[in-house]
Amino acid sequence: MSGRLEGLAVLILGLGVAGRSAREAAVAEGATATVVDPQAADADASSLDGLSLAGFDLCMSSPGFAPHHPWLAAVAEAGVEIVSEMEFAWRVRREGIPWVLITGTNGKTTTTQMVGAIAEAGGLDVAVCGNMGIPVIGAAREQHDLVAVEIASLQLHFTTTVSPHAAVCLNADEDHLDWHGSVEAYRADKARVYRHVQVAAVYGAHDALVESMVADADVVDGARAVGITLGSPAVSQLGIVEGVLVDRAFHDARRREALELGHVDDLAHLVAGDVPPYLAFNALAAAALCRAVGVEADAVGRGLASVALDAHRTSFVARIDDVDYVDDSKATNAHATIAAFGGRADASVVWVAGGQAKGQEFDDLVRTIGARLRHVVLIGEDPAPLAAPLAGHAPDIPVTRIEPGETVMERAVAAARAAAKAGDTVLLSPACASFDQFRSYADRGEAFARAVGELEE
Repeated sequence: MSGRLEGLAVLILGLGVAGRSAREAAVAEGATATVVDPQAADADASSLDGLSLAGFDLCMSSPGFAPHHPWLAAVAEAGVEIVSEMEFAWRVRREGIPWVLITGTNGKTTTTQMVGAIAEAGGLDVAVCGNMGIPVIGAAREQHDLVAVEIASLQLHFTTTVSPHAAVCLNADEDHLDWHGSVEAYRADKARVYRHVQVAAVYGAHDALVESMVADADVVDGARAVGITLGSPAVSQLGIVEGVLVDRAFHDARRREALELGHVDDLAHLVAGDVPPYLAFNALAAAALCRAVGVEADAVGRGLASVALDAHRTSFVARIDDVDYVDDSKATNAHATIAAFGGRADASVVWVAGGQAKGQEFDDLVRTIGARLRHVVLIGEDPAPLAAPLAGHAPDIPVTRIEPGETVMERAVAAARAAAKAGDTVLLSPACASFDQFRSYADRGEAFARAVGELEE
């Protein structure tokens, strides 16, 4: 272990999964740890009142505390360094183990799971961690061959010295604006994923915004920009040629030829129908990250063919009376919902949507998907963020408002069934966070599946 916290006084804000991991690691590293959390009975304090902040050397802030939170302002004013969960993990990590970082508005979990599957197929012991429920602080202190971290913009904000072997920002649409305060601040935090990259800064070759993040990044000398394209790749890119995933970035003959990695069809087990473009893009990004840490080319296809994805990302639930019911509860922003519609391009949709808007505006979303809609079922406690753009941009589409309550999802599914016609898809893709009426997006998706199951019975 690094021992870099020995003798320090560490303040931990928040006693969730990250906070508990930080407290355990701090004590193991020889530091003293004080936890402050207004909701936790086993925290050392419920507020900062009475604490001498000047006595602390370091503050680990859980993602639940936005940068403008008054506690963080007080800590900063006292001159105490504030770090994220990710930064804290880096400082207590086992030395010499490569990290790869995956961020983006959408596709983080999918891509991180693909990294894990490809790395395992290549014979590596990989810790797949971060936003996926496995604390990165714990994983960082264990012995592995590779640490693959799904990292959100909230965790990048107070991240300063992390130096991954490779990193990717899959996309940077609007999200978490209530936390960051502006689109510009959100994108600036996303761009931090490329700081101190050692080998490969991976980006979408079609995405000028993300490419500019790479161009502006302060990387380690010798690190390369590696592009991802869904077409034929140029040098220093991965892409697709006649359904074959290929690499022109990580082999010696890349200037003359492309190296076969696998096939788009290796992903066919993940979807009903054709493999959607976003899934192929995620696979290429995962392949690039794995190739950057030395995984052999032939492991890519084997890993992709074995990967199993999150249960709540465009997951087929049932077909009832020739209507498909699809759980995309993980779509907590507009960009993810657009991707879900794109993956079911042939069907008209009864859309179940709504929740905590997180400061998003949905005009572009409604303009993009409006022609596909048969009916909309709104389940959020505050319907206005979606109701207004629907009225403005899709005024002919019927909207059913489901009042909050314990049976909200059962009533929503019943309304969707009544509106759907043979050949339609009933799509739960809320474009919003779940916490207004559910414990998590998984809880919301499970409620949807249960309600659909009751229809079958």
